[in-house]
Amino acid sequence: MKISTKGRYGLTIMIELAKHYGEGPIPLRKIAAEKELSEAYLEQLVSPLRNAGLVKSVRGAYGGYMLSKTPAEITAADVIRVLEGPIQPVEGIENEEAPQRELWLRIRDAVKNVLDTTSLEDLAKYTDNNVHDGYMFYI
Repeated sequence: MKISTKGRYGLTIMIELAKHYGEGPIPLRKIAAEKELSEAYLEQLVSPLRNAGLVKSVRGAYGGYMLSKTPAEITAADVIRVLEGPIQPVEGIENEEAPQRELWLRIRDAVKNVLDTTSLEDLAKYTDNNVHDGYMFYI
């Protein structure tokens, strides 16, 4: 399973909103400027997040977006599923032979577990200082 820029940038939006949770609406132009991303692209991504009930928008001069739930209540899986669809490393798993099917199912379950148990609160607390030398994870 490859996470596209939709999932990555959507998660960026949500992490930034989590960092500023309780401070009121945050304009996407602020996130776009800080992260050097296209504001127009972020606008496209925030629409399905709003439709899914993960964010709400506030209009006006001091408008922007804010999380509709606490950062602890929204998982990385919630965001990825909205923007990328089902979490599945291989399509047509049911047609695979038993050994391969078991492998793909174990990989899917491991990825789902990580995404389902990682909240926006967890990600918002993470800083570059939390990096541990010697550990590299690939999925």
